[in-house]
Amino acid sequence: MRIRPGNAYPLGATWDGRTGTNFALYSEHASRVELVLIDADGGEQRVPLRERTAFVWHAFVEGVGPGQRYGYHVDGPWAPEEGLRFNPRNLLTDPYAKAFSGVTRWEDGTFSYDIASDSPDRDLIANPHESFGVPLGVVVDPGFDWQDDRPPHVPLHKTIVYETHVKGLTMRHPEVPPELRGTYLGVGSPPIVRHLTELGVTAVELLPVHQFVDDKFLLDRGLRNYWGYNTIGFFAPDVRYRSGERVAAEVQQFKEMVRALHRAGIEVILDVVYNHTAEGNHLGPTFSFRGIDNPTYYRLVPDAPRYYYDYTGTGNSLNVRHPQTLQLIMDSLRYWILEMHVDGFRFDLAATLARGLYEVEQLSSFFTIIHQDPVISQVKLIAEPWDLGEGGYQVGNFPVRWAEWNGKYRDTMRSFWRGDGGVAGDLGYRLSGSSDLYQNDGRRPYMSVNFVTAHDGFTLADLVAYDHKHNEANREDNRDGEDHNRSWNCGAEGPTDDPEVRALRLRQQRNSLATLLLSQGTPMIAGGDEIGRTQGGNNNAYCQDNEISWYDWELDDERRALLRFVQRTLAVYRDHPALQRSKFFKGRKIRGGDVHDIMWLRPDGEQLSDDDWQDPTTQSLGMFLAGHGVDDVDDEGEPIRDDDLLLVLNGGLSPVEFVLPPLHAAWERLVDTAADEPHGQVAGGDRAELPPKTLVLFRGVDPDMTHDT
Repeated sequence: MRIRPGNAYPLGATWDGRTGTNFALYSEHASRVELVLIDADGGEQRVPLRERTAFVWHAFVEGVGPGQRYGYHVDGPWAPEEGLRFNPRNLLTDPYAKAFSGVTRWEDGTFSYDIASDSPDRDLIANPHESFGVPLGVVVDPGFDWQDDRPPHVPLHKTIVYETHVKGLTMRHPEVPPELRGTYLGVGSPPIVRHLTELGVTAVELLPVHQFVDDKFLLDRGLRNYWGYNTIGFFAPDVRYRSGERVAAEVQQFKEMVRALHRAGIEVILDVVYNHTAEGNHLGPTFSFRGIDNPTYYRLVPDAPRYYYDYTGTGNSLNVRHPQTLQLIMDSLRYWILEMHVDGFRFDLAATLARGLYEVEQLSSFFTIIHQDPVISQVKLIAEPWDLGEGGYQVGNFPVRWAEWNGKYRDTMRSFWRGDGGVAGDLGYRLSGSSDLYQNDGRRPYMSVNFVTAHDGFTLADLVAYDHKHNEANREDNRDGEDHNRSWNCGAEGPTDDPEVRALRLRQQRNSLATLLLSQGTPMIAGGDEIGRTQGGNNNAYCQDNEISWYDWELDDERRALLRFVQRTLAVYRDHPALQRSKFFKGRKIRGGDVHDIMWLRPDGEQLSDDDWQDPTTQSLGMFLAGHGVDDVDDEGEPIRDDDLLLVLNGGLSPVEFVLPPLHAAWERLVDTAADEPHGQVAGGDRAELPPKTLVLFRGVDPDMTHDT
């Protein structure tokens, strides 16, 4: 085997396509780095990396190509009280690995300290034994025939996000071939693509697919980390979602999934976890970063660098202030865009990435670098705008170009449909694009990613069926998960045969989904809500890799009716640009008369007063959208026009008669949550009766108008 000096860039293992592979690893504080090449039988060949350029240790190894498994031994000071935790007995995985050979083998050792010691300071004692339980990196062949892949590039104000899980979406689908269930290829298979296109979504947002670690405490309970928010490899698609056993095939299969979704006009957004890693706190395992250069990659407590800042509830926080850690994240993002063709990212606990010393800084280095990056700045960027640290709730405070999960939208809509009083004012803001959060900093209504449910919490079917969480299957005595869910069981806790309760629950699901799809902003549907997916009241199913989390595709009449309702409502959304505005309302008059681009109406037909907005008993209102007030232009620069629309909501427990404006000869029902099919018209100026807990969307029609919808 011939070893050449190689190059310090790019980091990771890079096959040259012909003669061998370049290996490059950053470690500022290491004194020695050794590459370990492992063959199919477990045999090792160790290659010292003697070249060191700008703290990057590197070598080119001839004869090494795709499929080669590898790791590192990194030597340096063992001084945990100074933040240095080098232990050359630990086999470490490459932070830049593009694929992994498998998952963590806890039984083979993963700790750099002496975990067997009884000392309360055992993390200060170096592990005297060999530790090689980490997943190994694999050299990959990046070649792939994209077949003129063209990302759909759907504008954000026309985007409909479908949040889902690779395995949960596909594992129980009867039309997905058994060998593809739970895999990337399953997501790209014809039955799944057909469901997504018939539903009408434009993007899938996949729960984490970066290589992650199953927590040992979960494995000890017979559970595993299903959601995947426990990353160890920021460049590698997780091996668990591979079809077949061929090493590194998941890289090609991920690309095949993206290509298939793009052909159907569906974008791919990844939920990414750059705020922490799977290595936990000072008592956690050592897989990679901690043993390679602990103070470079982690936020250590300045006066006690033995310990870690933890803004995430996982034990550590990445040190985004360090240039090398910033480079790692940016290199990862660019890799997924340029090499894997993804269309955007949702950043888990994004407030952590913005932290300076303690406070959240809107213009931290992380956001500044992304803003100027010509690749990353042009894809969809979505923040989960909070973390668990002090001052971590930052909804509305992220920079221009960033969309946000709007937690205030979720809370307001849950409260309104549950029947809570005093939310009318917030409801108006949320329905119209949350101008109170996004209007004054250069952003637009579509920067509000609206949602009522997500992977974390109740499913929509459970939100209307349970007053309390039921997380016993997590084996934590039901102590985990959120206690304040703003849920309502509609009169019975859990499953029931009561026809009235079941009918109310179905209507409440329709209410939440219709409100979501008819509000200004970017709607996000939690996958499975369109088919009434239940988790049996579990609102924290992060560890349930089983039928609790996997979608049940055997639909009864109620669930099939719900699916048809969502499909019809999404079609209405797509057909009406007044529901997809790219600009905030101005309250301006239209046609030189008394009609404004948006108007808020009481049931008696009069406009809401300030007192009405403040009245805690206000549970019914209407939102009028002027079709000539869209204030957008098409691709040719021509003004966009639409029909006048009227969205009417009755969140109370009594029927309400609503006077429809005399602006048109009639108002036609487009969406009606109290009926399986919307039907009929109401003359302008007449009253329309809304049953309790009902939403109706009307379209203004006149004798000379067509009635096609």
